[in-house]
Amino acid sequence: MSKSQNTFDQLLKENKHKIYRICRIYAATPIEPQDLFQEVIFQIWKSLPNFKGNSSINTWVYRITLNVCLRTKTNLDKSNNKTTRLDAIHFTPVTETVEPLELEKFKYLKECIATLNESDTSIIVMYLDELSYKEMAEIIGLSENHIAVKMKRIRKKLFECITPKLN
Repeated sequence: MSKSQNTFDQLLKENKHKIYRICRIYAATPIEPQDLFQEVIFQIWKSLPNFKGNSSINTWVYRITLNVCLRTKTNLDKSNNKTTRLDAIHFTPVTETVEPLELEKFKYLKECIATLNESDTSIIVMYLDELSYKEMAEIIGLSENHIAVKMKRIRKKLFECITPKLN
């Protein structure tokens, strides 16, 4: 196996869960998260030889993931204006048992996140993945202080959105 193949395999092993979580946030159900995940992985594989090391590899992966997700969402939104979605197909992968109440809370959170603009969605996804403000700032290109201010506003919006749903 070549060095680049080993690097890619290690990179995928370390980041696949984070990448998939981001894809689930940006993709429309039922099957698109898997398709989006594959597109992100392909773009990472294609771009790996060009990685210069100006940031951490994890920051670079986040940047590619967010860019692919945002670009795909924009293209999908444009095409959805011209076509009708077939939301009648329901795909539910069986992986683990989750309490119905937890699934309901997750559904509400996802609905509330969907109301945010793209920039805020990117920030909350990184926050839920426990990235520091510094890491978020590097990925998005804002200052840490600006990230902190935006996070305060995002938390308030999400709280106002989710509270009535939980009561």
